Amino acid sequence: MGDMDLQIARQSATLRTQVEDKLRQAISSGRFKPGQRLVERELCESIGVGRTSIREALRQLEAEGLITSYPHRGPVVSTITYEEAAQLYSVRALLESYAGKEFAENGTAQDIHTLNEAVAEFAEAAANGGGSRLIKAKTAFYDCLMQGSGNVFVKQMLTSLHNRVTLLRMTSMTQPGRLNHSVEEIKEIAAAITDRNGAKAAAACKYHIDMAAKVALDYLRKTSENDGD
Repeated sequence: MGDMDLQIARQSATLRTQVEDKLRQAISSGRFKPGQRLVERELCESIGVGRTSIREALRQLEAEGLITSYPHRGPVVSTITYEEAAQLYSVRALLESYAGKEFAENGTAQDIHTLNEAVAEFAEAAANGGGSRLIKAKTAFYDCLMQGSGNVFVKQMLTSLHNRVTLLRMTSMTQPGRLNHSVEEIKEIAAAITDRNGAKAAAACKYHIDMAAKVALDYLRKTSENDGD
């Protein structure tokens, strides 16, 4: 026990994290679609890393629910059912409402400044950016919201939910008219937090998730009906 080497290979961990992030972005942007098989050799060529890094990243994404591994088939981008999505958004609305309230009532001035910067970047990305910039900006906003809540357990649980909702985020934001509404909803959240209005921040967070859920669930319902035709 005393001879155990507890040193961390920092460079390797950083590379693995970068590979994980690249794969998450590819899934959230729709480059890798639900049900699509992920071939290690092709991923190695596309990302420019070895099989060990790819396998480690795939294991992490499988733990997050973004990838499902099947015998004799290998890793596949996970699909999410209507029922799973409905449950996910319900829990997320509860947690983000709480996070918004706590942020408004207890967040630091620096946290609020960072949040408003994130909102401005999201609005700019919505007006002029592409899919990857949108996802990055939206992720940064949620990171600020979770950090500002000051509750490490809320952050852990929301991070897990956000990883799962990656499968639906781009679908939701690309539905006609949804993006402009999303920008306004995000601005309402930031304004309530800036005003230190906890109740209004909670309500704005819940409304934003409820609207995102409606769009995503409508999409899943229509897709299911079309598949059944």
